[in-house]
Formats: sequence, structure tokens, C-alpha cells
Amino acid sequence: MAEAKVLKAQARDGVGKGAARELRRQGLVPAVIYGDKKAPVTVSLAYKDAYKFIYAGGFLSHVIELDVDGTKHTVIPRDYQLDPVKDFPLHVDFLRVGKGTKLTVQVHVHFINEEASPGLKRGGTLNIVRHTVEVSAPADSIPEEITVDMTGFDIGDSIHISAVTLPKGVTPTITDRDFTIATIVAPSALKSAGEEDDAETPAAAAPKAE
Repeated sequence: MAEAKVLKAQARDGVGKGAARELRRQGLVPAVIYGDKKAPVTVSLAYKDAYKFIYAGGFLSHVIELDVDGTKHTVIPRDYQLDPVKDFPLHVDFLRVGKGTKLTVQVHVHFINEEASPGLKRGGTLNIVRHTVEVSAPADSIPEEITVDMTGFDIGDSIHISAVTLPKGVTPTITDRDFTIATIVAPSALKSAGEEDDAETPAAAAPKAE
């Protein structure tokens, strides 16, 4: 897990739509911190900071140190709202992260050693079924990514979650099946050749009626 990034915020008193609109006019994004059996805290973020964090990727799967006027809160973003037309941030919800907290997060899948895959070397295509995998993980050890080693996989093979080594304490939320992350499919040229061969093969003669 990467070191938690620090995002600065400031406390705010006003709540409601009118107060939120006024904050946005000032270049701020309203937000709230909740959870861990503590009272919610309303805060605001600088628009440029909120925009940068949201669009950097993995916003909802990274623990953040939220610095509110000098007091740090360990949180994870749980939801955010964007303007439906212009896609700029309108509101952010942060969940407090207490000691020993386990979280359900989506983690990006990263494929390595593609050059060591016989199927890909022969022109096969990596068909990614899941770009992210939902896992349950301790808040202090959420993996940056799930690494899939492509070594040895050939055309027609499927890569299942059981082929992936997850960090200690991290488990997939889907437990009732060995789900597929990716497959290696034959190149279109190979498929076409196979179809032509099938077409040229004479059909078996039908049995004659006696």
C-alpha cells in the first residue's frame, strides 16, 4: 500500500443547498466526514484539489489523511457527486477509518509478463473480463493493484482469481465461485482459417433408408 496522501480541508458551519451553492461560488467543494461512531463533520475542499484527487484515478480505493485546519482525519472517499454536464465536483463523502477497520473496495487489475505468455506470443488477444476486482481489505493495507502474471498462459486459457496471489488479509468479496479475470482468445486470422477448414470438410453422408 502506498503512503496515504494528504488532502487539505477547512471546517464549515453552513449546511443545506444554499450554503453549498455559496461555497461553490467561492471555488470550494462541500464535503462531509462520517462514521467510526463519531458525529459527522462538515468541511470544504479547494476545487482544484478535489478535482485533482478525483481524476487521478483510484479515488474510492485510497485512504487519505484529511487535514482539517491542522487536525488530521484518516478517511477513505466513499462517494462523490459530479455536475452532470460539466463533470466538475459538487460534493464528497468521506468515511472515517478506525484502527482495525476492514473496507470493501474496487482494486485495479494489472497484467505483467505478457511476453512470457505463449498464447499472446502466437498472436492471441488478452480479453479482460474484469478491469477491477472487489475485495475486502484492512484499511491500512489496501493493495494499489492486483497483479496477474501471464507467464505460461496459452490461447484458450482463462485466468481465474485462484491464479492470483493476494496480499495477506485481502480476500475477494465473491466467494461462491472461482471467477474469471481474463481469457486469451485466438487471433481473428486463426479463427477465419479454422472456419474455412470446417466449411471445406465434406459432411458425413446421410444413412440410406432401406
